[in-house]
Amino acid sequence: MKMVSIKLGFVIIFALAITTSADDDEPLSSDFYEKSCPQALPTIKRVVEEALYQEKRIGASLLRLHFHDCFVHGCDASILLDSTPEFQSEKFAIPNNNSIRGFEVVDRIKSAVDEVCGAPVVSCADILAVAARDSVVGHGIRGQSWEVLLGRRDSTSAYIDEANRDIPPPFLDLPQLVINFANKGLDVNDLVVLSGGHTIGFSQCTSFRAHIYNDANIDPGFRRQLQELCPQSGGDANLFPLDATPAVTDTNYFSNIIAEKGLLHSDQELFNSTETKHLVTLYSHDLEAFGKAFAISMVKMGNIMPLTGESGQIRHNCKVVN
Repeated sequence: MKMVSIKLGFVIIFALAITTSADDDEPLSSDFYEKSCPQALPTIKRVVEEALYQEKRIGASLLRLHFHDCFVHGCDASILLDSTPEFQSEKFAIPNNNSIRGFEVVDRIKSAVDEVCGAPVVSCADILAVAARDSVVGHGIRGQSWEVLLGRRDSTSAYIDEANRDIPPPFLDLPQLVINFANKGLDVNDLVVLSGGHTIGFSQCTSFRAHIYNDANIDPGFRRQLQELCPQSGGDANLFPLDATPAVTDTNYFSNIIAEKGLLHSDQELFNSTETKHLVTLYSHDLEAFGKAFAISMVKMGNIMPLTGESGQIRHNCKVVN
């Protein structure tokens, strides 16, 4: 098996992340809505829990929405915008088209929050961040939850070209993944930990077909099982769980990588360097350590280029600019 040398290094941090916003005068804060709408966060949690009860898979979808939003021009809810004559929606970007989902749940959250607040005071970007946290916790992550830093505002444009360029596709090699995450201010530990979000959810055949037919670092029995579901042509939308327990946050994702049963090429690549291999091994047998590290990395990711202060707007409808 090839081993890749990564020059960036890493530090595992088990402390509160230090965060800054795009405008240092307007930092994000965990109590941002304490006065304007103290029922905002409980309302988001309630709607997410209702959605999880109806369909467990939606939790992974809400987490993915937040991830794909933050990696494109920062955490500004640009992913939620429909197309207009001025811009094309990010929903049609290659990493999102016919695969990103959960928009109807976000719409229900927005409606419920605006009703309880009496006005549209909670941004769609903050809704995505809180819904992602509540989805992960709702799947039973052990260790600590985390306080979501709030105060983001919503973008007035979408950025489909950036979505096609910046959202990491499943076929990236490890050095490419490291660079992709570093471009967003995220280190190697963040790469491994946030990839661990694949402990919940499913992937389409199109995302893992190249891995199961072209790569050598895959368990033969696992390869045969996947090839039955995902032929070389056809069946593009067929789903397979990202690990054996797609509705539970656990360590199976990392154990699968050690056993060469990572579903995506990018998953299995995490075992191709000393740095990332060490982290995969650690998290494969320590769910509490993974839970704590995941919380820290989620806060860090949620702080990528937020709009604050007078920038952007608070959308009345997450799909359209006011």
